[in-house]
Amino acid sequence: MENNNIEVIGIDHGWANIKSVSQIFSSAVDEITTEPALFDNILEYESKFYSIGGKRLEVKNTKVEDNNYYLLTLAAIAKELDRRGMKNANVLLAVGLPLTRFGAEKQDFIDYLSRKKQVTFRFGKKTYNITIFRVSVFPQCYAAVTDQISEYVRKRVVVDIGSWTIDIMPIEEKMPDESRCHTVNEGLITCMRSIKDECTRQLNGTIEESEIKYVMMTGKSDIDAKYFAIMEAEIKKFATSVYHKLIEYGYNLETTPITFVGGGATVMKLFGGLKQKNIEYIEDVKANAKGYERLAKMFLNSRR
Repeated sequence: MENNNIEVIGIDHGWANIKSVSQIFSSAVDEITTEPALFDNILEYESKFYSIGGKRLEVKNTKVEDNNYYLLTLAAIAKELDRRGMKNANVLLAVGLPLTRFGAEKQDFIDYLSRKKQVTFRFGKKTYNITIFRVSVFPQCYAAVTDQISEYVRKRVVVDIGSWTIDIMPIEEKMPDESRCHTVNEGLITCMRSIKDECTRQLNGTIEESEIKYVMMTGKSDIDAKYFAIMEAEIKKFATSVYHKLIEYGYNLETTPITFVGGGATVMKLFGGLKQKNIEYIEDVKANAKGYERLAKMFLNSRR
């Protein structure tokens, strides 16, 4: 098969959101027992209907335990192909895993996503016929900064704050130092849970996760001031905990060049309280997906 006929599609499989280079939607999938009346964001696969988007899935140990992330992958492929004006394609799926779990989970993720080579499904009443040419897995966090690493003239630590994990990756000589990489399972979902708990404890009230996300991404809200105060306090507490982790791993916040990426980059910028020149933020939540796609295209070019 000619490499020129391959569509590279980068997908970042988050526990909160699925991201491609142009799309973002909630990591939510629900089976519908009867044919729906409306087909927006409806996936039809193997004679079953699934609603994509809405309330996110609960976090599990891995993403290969059931069909959910396979179905979300099909939806992401459909959304990306639709943007490109295509319904039939030979697809190279470019995806990622945390660097510290890369070796242990890579093959399982490849097997999971490439379970069928030829796949036909419908999304939004459009039929897609795809061939899974290859599944390539890359380290998340590293992928988000691949287009900038050549400019790193000094040591730098990259901190990827996602929905479930925080990846801490030192860069030396323009390469990750794998021996000092860390993955901590205390991402933004942990912060959102603490906000909900505090709202219940202090105000005997609940708050929607979507409202919390809005505050995290904008720093503002028109919600009742009592709830906003709790959100602000808990998000600042979360940012402080990220700094403490960096200090714990031996980084000086005043002198170490630090790059925050992922959904948490905006959180750290808005609520972290540090303004030094040694700290920068890549706020594009699609940065990893774009990095996966960039690395996969480099792989294809190297084969030509």
